[in-house]
Amino acid sequence: MSLTSFPGGAKSPRLASLTAKITMPALSEMKRQGKPISALTAYDYSSARLVDEAGIDLILVGDSLAMVVLGYDNTLAVTMDEMLHHTRAVHRAVQRAFVVADMPFGSYHASIAEGLSNAIRFVKESGAEAVKVEGPRIELVRAIANAEIPVIGHLGLTPQSLHRMGGYRVQARTAETIRQIKADAHALANAGAGALVLEGVPREVAEEITAELPIPTIGIGAGPACDGQILVFHDLLNLTPIPPAKFVRHYADASALIHTAIENYREDVEHRTFPSDEESYHLPETARRPLKANRGELPRISTLRKA
Repeated sequence: MSLTSFPGGAKSPRLASLTAKITMPALSEMKRQGKPISALTAYDYSSARLVDEAGIDLILVGDSLAMVVLGYDNTLAVTMDEMLHHTRAVHRAVQRAFVVADMPFGSYHASIAEGLSNAIRFVKESGAEAVKVEGPRIELVRAIANAEIPVIGHLGLTPQSLHRMGGYRVQARTAETIRQIKADAHALANAGAGALVLEGVPREVAEEITAELPIPTIGIGAGPACDGQILVFHDLLNLTPIPPAKFVRHYADASALIHTAIENYREDVEHRTFPSDEESYHLPETARRPLKANRGELPRISTLRKA
């Protein structure tokens, strides 16, 4: 597909065969019916379009874009402006999936008022349909929900708490921490969270929380019993240069595919086999005839230089 023929909003045949637009109430209904929720991250127009056309239910514009797109060491450096920029691009591509934006580190940590203001910015400026907040920030979740903005909680391994946790470590592995995460999960649901991401927790703990909560749970490294699962787009396609986490499954090796394609392109350019005559534009015959005739009359550049 070339830039000169890029479609602008045409509905794909795949999407036409799927159900209506996914909303927060639709996710709740999926939990009630026992229908698994599929979720995936996306960070730009092209990837979001592919994810949406594949029928994924929820697209998260994750702050993981800090690492997989922007090259930061962790998620802490990504800014509100960067998150808004990428969420806008994703929103323009999506027709069916529920679009959720990650609240980046520093966008809600100073005060509830600031957090609410930034949540509103995501809805107004980027088209996000919900925001995600890390940690047991009960009053913030309540304030966002009261402002009619769907909000998703995130417990367990919370990457924005990297330094406090001492690294990316599995959470809720003792009786005390299990009790705490369950209490936090119930508190977030009572405060108005519409769903809850559980990351890096033992599957047994995630299974109990999922059974107890009235809202859907979305697992990442939390076992198969959650109401849904989410992976990072680049992890699923093996587009990251680091060894994958235990819970990651590579569904394709896009890294090798892209590397080979680029190498083949470079070789074709070096051997002048790209572009071919068929891949070139041509003058019509009426314009070519005078051009050919003039070639014999025009002095060569080398002759002009000697003169």
